[in-house]
Amino acid sequence: MEIVERFINYTKFDTQSAEDSETVPSTPKQLVFAKYLKEELEREGLKDVEMDEMGYIYATLPANTKKKVPTIGFISHYDTALDASGANIKARIIEHYDGGEIQLNPDMVSSPRMFPELLDHKGEDLIVTDGTTLLGADDKAGIAEIVQAMCFLRDHDEIKHGDIRVGFNPDEEIGKGAHHFDVEKFGCEWGYTIDGGDLGELEYENFNAAGAKVLIHGVSVHTGYAKGKMVNASRLACEFNDMIPETEIPEQTEGYQGFYHLLGIDSRCEEAKLSYIIRDHDRSHFEERKRFMENCVKKMNEKYGKGTVELKLNDQYYNMKEKIDPNMHVVELVLRAMQQANVAPKVQPIRGGTDGAQLSFKGLPCPNIFAGGVNFHGPYEFVSVQVMEKAMQVIVNICRLTAEFND
Repeated sequence: MEIVERFINYTKFDTQSAEDSETVPSTPKQLVFAKYLKEELEREGLKDVEMDEMGYIYATLPANTKKKVPTIGFISHYDTALDASGANIKARIIEHYDGGEIQLNPDMVSSPRMFPELLDHKGEDLIVTDGTTLLGADDKAGIAEIVQAMCFLRDHDEIKHGDIRVGFNPDEEIGKGAHHFDVEKFGCEWGYTIDGGDLGELEYENFNAAGAKVLIHGVSVHTGYAKGKMVNASRLACEFNDMIPETEIPEQTEGYQGFYHLLGIDSRCEEAKLSYIIRDHDRSHFEERKRFMENCVKKMNEKYGKGTVELKLNDQYYNMKEKIDPNMHVVELVLRAMQQANVAPKVQPIRGGTDGAQLSFKGLPCPNIFAGGVNFHGPYEFVSVQVMEKAMQVIVNICRLTAEFND
């Protein structure tokens, strides 16, 4: 099976996760694909293939050399984002893209005017949606690339490598993908998530991340008799959000700049709930941002009475750079693998998170490598066939170079 056929087949499975679910995986439909993927790995001849009750899949491509070689792993997630439908995906290939507009459906066009990154792929074969769903290259492209790389190594015994582990997991899109990933069972000295964006992307810095829930208690009284009695929680919610610096929001930041992001407000006069995410690459600035939120609550309570506003903060993940810096050989191997694949590296911080961040803090140094998808999380998502093939080649090169690591 070729990589394109493999990927398009994967997109036919609806694997969206669900943020408010308390089950693992968060949606039962993810298990349908997980079972298919487990069986595919078995058919392709991988060993030690297993899937636990939560849908985490582990498998091994055994070493083909007697030399002592570090065991490494490649990881991707199979759930898709919540931002657009993941059901009934109709992927199609635009061969030899000419640099013009792509008519996704009669009412929807993907244009370089809106998405200039399309022009980076002129002349390539692009896999697109029909404009009604996302594509799911995040991260089924990564899975296809890993599986295809394992098949390539299986069929090319002349390429020497150690034990290669692969791991596929649910629920990355809701920040829980690494929560139940068994690093000890995985048994690798280091690993790589294949979950990045366009050609050459390599990331080993990400945000420190926290979630903030703000609960405002109001007092509802008939408006005709409200003077001195009513506390309108909806109005207080607006006041609270006005305390957030307007220059420190996603729309106004880039690069290493952190932010506060209001996810949503659920309010009425009697009660209001605000949900935020807090992000910063710098750990000290990250802690300052959390203290700022606490000070905002303190000021509101000083004004409206103790207990009017409550805050729940929870750290979600931390910057993996802290764990990668002492293990820079894992990055250097990727840079060499890209060079040998004629891929220009684009080393950049992630303005987001990755399972690799949590895995790094669980003892598995785990940078993130490009999978090729562009315009994730929406109906304009696309992936280049040629970029997917390059990602597969980089994986193969990493396996080979690791076998030469101590030479």
